[in-house]
Amino acid sequence: MNQRNKLEQCKRIVVKVGTSTLTYDNGGIHLARIEKLARVLSDLMNEGKEVVLVTSGAVQVGVKKLKLTHRPTSIRDKQAAAAIGQCELMHIYSKFFGEYSHIVGQVLLTKDVIEDEHIRSNVINTFEKLMEDRVIPIVNENDTVAIDEIENIVRFGDNDNLSAIVSVLINADLLIILSDIDGFFDSDPTKNPDSKLIKVIEEITPELEEFAGGSGSDVGTGGMVTKLTAAKRATQAGVNVILANGKDPAIVRDIVEGQEIGTLFLPQREGVIK
Repeated sequence: MNQRNKLEQCKRIVVKVGTSTLTYDNGGIHLARIEKLARVLSDLMNEGKEVVLVTSGAVQVGVKKLKLTHRPTSIRDKQAAAAIGQCELMHIYSKFFGEYSHIVGQVLLTKDVIEDEHIRSNVINTFEKLMEDRVIPIVNENDTVAIDEIENIVRFGDNDNLSAIVSVLINADLLIILSDIDGFFDSDPTKNPDSKLIKVIEEITPELEEFAGGSGSDVGTGGMVTKLTAAKRATQAGVNVILANGKDPAIVRDIVEGQEIGTLFLPQREGVIK
């Protein structure tokens, strides 16, 4: 069976959206895109899939809510913006998912979830109960407590790695990372117009990791390095990973149906299709 066709069998799906997907270039909230994301994820739920959404954007949404002209630079200001933005972000998600008759639940995590066995067990139980009740968990790092993402330190470091951690915790079948790029290229597409999209990556080698470079967008924290690190973490645990462009969230449906979109990172061991 074609590797892409196998994605149709995936039942438990984690979708990660970055700040660049949720906002316009000027930093404003892209409501039309969020609404479309809620619609396509709700439709997957209606089909019987289990969906977890890992979202960035709390700091940037807080910046717009506070009507700040610039993104804060100090940790305390960023944490305050995150506290305000997280409320606004959850309000938006709850509204849009509610329009499609789905309930969302907020899950804020810190790195303790992978360092403390007791906490990790409790978190897994929470996810399992939410999914059992057909609730869509919406996950973010707790920026008001943990400063790893705000400081752009790669522990969670960014929500790319957080999405991989969540995928491993809940034994997901598929992780879809939506960003502002079409996938993994053989050279920097912003500098080389002849660069080609790599459709399938069978193994993340040290050479590939060394090749990956560059920073993220102006409003986010993730770059290609973090996406590759996330893909490596997830695939080693048997999770299929797709990196694709999130400008049209309807792409999630196309990916799940096995269409050749973005870059597919193959799992390094057999995952369990639930």
